[in-house]
Amino acid sequence: MGGAGGGYADILRAPHAARLLVGTLVGRLPSGTAHIAIVLFVRAEGGGYSLAGALAAAYGLATAVGQPLLGRAVDLYGQPRVQFPAAVVSALGMAVLALTGIVSLPLAFAAAVVAGLFTPPLEGGLRALWPSVLGREDRVHRAYALDAVAQEVMFTVGPLLVTLLVWLWSPAAALLVINAAGLLGALSVVVSAPSRAWRSEPREAHWLGALRSGGLLALLGSFFFVGLALGSITVAALAYADGNGGDGVYGGLMAALGLGALVGGLVYGARPWAGAPEARLRWLVGLLALGYAPLLLTPGPVAMTVLAGVSGVFLAPAIACAFIVVDRHAPRGTVTEAFSWLVTTFGVGAAAGAAVAGPALELAGTGAGFGVAAAGGAAALAVLLVTRRPSAIPPRTALDAAEHVVRVSENDRNGTVQPGFSGGRQA
Repeated sequence: MGGAGGGYADILRAPHAARLLVGTLVGRLPSGTAHIAIVLFVRAEGGGYSLAGALAAAYGLATAVGQPLLGRAVDLYGQPRVQFPAAVVSALGMAVLALTGIVSLPLAFAAAVVAGLFTPPLEGGLRALWPSVLGREDRVHRAYALDAVAQEVMFTVGPLLVTLLVWLWSPAAALLVINAAGLLGALSVVVSAPSRAWRSEPREAHWLGALRSGGLLALLGSFFFVGLALGSITVAALAYADGNGGDGVYGGLMAALGLGALVGGLVYGARPWAGAPEARLRWLVGLLALGYAPLLLTPGPVAMTVLAGVSGVFLAPAIACAFIVVDRHAPRGTVTEAFSWLVTTFGVGAAAGAAVAGPALELAGTGAGFGVAAAGGAAALAVLLVTRRPSAIPPRTALDAAEHVVRVSENDRNGTVQPGFSGGRQA
């Protein structure tokens, strides 16, 4: 673990790295906690599980649509011209939802859709920045692990922060405060020197963009079902908490899920990993799927919190490994879009899971909601096993990378790129 800690410290000491990481995490608070905040908000307004799941699903689906579109815009036009304006519009949409409630359902759904559609692709933007900030491939891969760990810190603290704001004020106030913080985080990122200087590599014109990579498509199919599992847990855990202690238990379950992933990410980042990341990802997703099955037991709150923590242990390692796979399979010049597609399929899966879990709970009880999660984990593994074949676009090779370093160095001497810039991809 000490090796990982030293490696993480080395990354955070790099110029701009800590600011970019923290700013991105704060900027992502609205999207990272929206599913919980919306569910609590709808329940406080008198809505049922199905309506809560449907509004959360509308937000998630809109985010899924917006992320790759905004990611492609970032690749084409740069980060500042896309990220912060999108964050402003998204925050305004969530403010409308918080201030008008569910009295008018068309307005509530429209507000949720606007908030989701314009959620800025800060995740993909950060991962595109790491190569130009850190330079070496081993440091970039360690940064991916750190990114996944820090993400789980947000998923641990975020639910507790939402429930604290609900307890202090109201669910509407929680929505407003979280989105105001997100605006400040996005602003901190886009005014930084690396964000202003970053430009994507030249891209081959193709209407499919990043989706022309077979290896990327396989990964996206798998993570749709990982998202489905997590989305269903969000709604199923609320139903469980309603019968076992209320909102405090719900926040605890969500925090335990994030804490388990945090621990798993720290352990995973404590050592370098040999071999192809595609094979490693199959093992990690399989273990993740195995961890969801015990949730169907729905024991008492203490035991259930422990099971929630265990079910999250392999989430951060799977995400960190997926980042490397995305970087290997994204066609040149589509890195932000490719990472945004990962966010998109994950969000679509989470929305589907939330939408399916609501009716499952009302028809067959709490265990059925967690059954959706177990089925999602199994399907995620099945996709990776079925698609074990070479990609239509092979991963970038060391020779490709070396040639790109030469091109960047020559361009730098001619004054056409920023020092240390690697075109948005690690060379």
